[in-house]
Amino acid sequence: MEWTIQELAARAGITSRTLRHYDRFGLLAPSRVGPNGYRYYNPTAVARLQRILLMRRLGMGLSAIAEVLADDVDTCDGLRAHIAALEEERDRIEWQIRSVRHTLEALQSGAEPRMDVMLAGFNDRYKDEVISRWGERAFQVSNDWWHGKSLDQQQAWKQDTEDLVAAWVAAVKAGVSPTSEHAQSLAARHVRWLSQIPGTPTAEGDRERSIEMVNCLGDMYVDDPRFAGMYDNAAGATFVRDALHAYTRTRM
Repeated sequence: MEWTIQELAARAGITSRTLRHYDRFGLLAPSRVGPNGYRYYNPTAVARLQRILLMRRLGMGLSAIAEVLADDVDTCDGLRAHIAALEEERDRIEWQIRSVRHTLEALQSGAEPRMDVMLAGFNDRYKDEVISRWGERAFQVSNDWWHGKSLDQQQAWKQDTEDLVAAWVAAVKAGVSPTSEHAQSLAARHVRWLSQIPGTPTAEGDRERSIEMVNCLGDMYVDDPRFAGMYDNAAGATFVRDALHAYTRTRM
């Protein structure tokens, strides 16, 4: 099967002049030139044009595209790389759609949109940290789960989280031991709360990594300034850490 230059230009949404320019630049030669001087393009040429258009969409200049095409890279490997880039771009756009939808729903209901949700997909605050600790998949799955929630569902989750924190603070003020039955029941509740987040080891039932994650979170509540004040004060954060560590040692 072949297309003339006019057919290819029409199907690709570009001009014949652009295709001739790509030829002069050494990016895309016609498969053959007929006796009448007409240019014809076969599936191999169309696949090469697809790669060129993908790279142009990603913002690459013609010189950079020429360097990529000149490299001795298997065509299938190149296409896989393009697919990965497009999937990443698709995910980013989907996050942005969810964040804008969140803003719209909040405004329509008379509520105040959450600033962190409004910027989801534009700047994911803990992305690099989550990936470094738990891998790309953990971030992707949990991020999709969170931004896939409606405003009401996000508010309900936030309320559950605040209730759990309040229960921890109350336990600290009651003077119970981190190893007491009450504190350990809160630790179990904390682990159940984590297990609701897709992509986490607790959600996937990975015992060893779950223990590591719970212990790591406990340490982070104490060591990280962003979390140290979550449980009222440093003593509260230390109590939660000690209770979680005791729980992983004896009940996980």
